[in-house]
Amino acid sequence: MYFVYIIKCVDKSLYTGITTNVERRFLEHKNKVGGRYTSSHKVEKILYTEKCQTRSKALKREAQIKSWSREKKLKLINKVVSI
Repeated sequence: MYFVYIIKCVDKSLYTGITTNVERRFLEHKNKVGGRYTSSHKVEKILYTEKCQTRSKALKREAQIKSWSREKKLKLINKVVSI
């Protein structure tokens, strides 16, 4: 099982990635162990997670989300939060 996740950084930017363990990966980002982007952008919190059955599906979904505008990503996040 893989997860696509979106993290909010302190500077309000959004970071999208994949992992098999969201909490572990968030702590890695927080401790500047994982991800070039998050080593220079302090992470704040996890905003969104989505399960994917395979690594391939997770990578495709990550690429899709990364191609979206900030506004579209926020709509995805808000759709999940408001349910």
